[in-house]
Amino acid sequence: MTPPLAPLPLSLIALGWSRFFEGQLVVDETDHTRARIATVHRARMTAESETGSIKLKLPAQTNTADFAVGDWVLTDPQDHILIRRLERQSLLQRHTVGARTPQLIAANIDTLLIVTSCNDDFNPARLERYLALANDAGTNPVIVLTKADQAMDVDDFRQQAAALQRGLEVVTVNAKTQTAVEVLAPWCGQGQTVALIGSSGVGKSTLLNTLAAKSADEAQRTGGIRSDDDKGRHTTTSRSLHLMTGGGWAIDTPGMRTLHVSDLSTGLDNVFAEIAEHMPNCRFRDCTHQHEPGCAVRAAVTAGQIQPERLERWRKLHDENRDNTQVVTGARGKKSPTQRGKRH
Repeated sequence: MTPPLAPLPLSLIALGWSRFFEGQLVVDETDHTRARIATVHRARMTAESETGSIKLKLPAQTNTADFAVGDWVLTDPQDHILIRRLERQSLLQRHTVGARTPQLIAANIDTLLIVTSCNDDFNPARLERYLALANDAGTNPVIVLTKADQAMDVDDFRQQAAALQRGLEVVTVNAKTQTAVEVLAPWCGQGQTVALIGSSGVGKSTLLNTLAAKSADEAQRTGGIRSDDDKGRHTTTSRSLHLMTGGGWAIDTPGMRTLHVSDLSTGLDNVFAEIAEHMPNCRFRDCTHQHEPGCAVRAAVTAGQIQPERLERWRKLHDENRDNTQVVTGARGKKSPTQRGKRH
């Protein structure tokens, strides 16, 4: 039986504090309470500190949408009034159709556990989107394959996942057993932070319950897979910070089947490195890799160095990112952001 978690309070280092955050403090802030955002709701937020869990008092006009689970903030030690948020070391965010600003998912995470199952939910194109998001957010992606006991050929899923990005870590777990804790231990130690992301029903909440040794009363609600299409039901509806048995922290996220890309700088190049490395050799600088003569990328496809389906998925993500990314236009001093195209 898994031993219970050590009770709070915890040290700042155990909470994930580092020199990066310490270096942001000025002289008159040394007496402020350092706290880490644990939950974000429409009109309230909670945080974890050295003295335990606290409910933050929010100044007037505070917009909780500007905060993410995992953020570090400074508060008044007497009444826990929020003073300011510290700069983030990493930020995971998503763009949704019709929204002017991105939705914040998680902040200051070290590793993004991209959870997918060994069934019809396994979708290389969607996983590439998650990987691009992780790369651009400045976090380390790890693909976690669940429901392996229900698959005929687990190695096939593992090989497909590993081929999506060079050097990508891919692990297989049974989300309900202690072996999952052992497999993921390298990323879940004291002071480390992981975020779990993936579609509904792939086992994120089950995995979180195992990693955090949640009791029946504390456990995140889980849901099954629909038998007709292997698609999951939404169970997690908000983001929250959880202490894991290994001493690290996990941020659970709602299932995301649709993920638009926007404002990516290097994320796509990291995922599609075999394509990016051929681009400088194209005859034309603005080559679209579709019909231009002297295209090194299409030559690599012909030579078997790039899979045609990878190029097609890269093109779709590249065009979507271009169309959804705001650019600055207008006369000098009167510039305003506009979008190049409509969201897909």
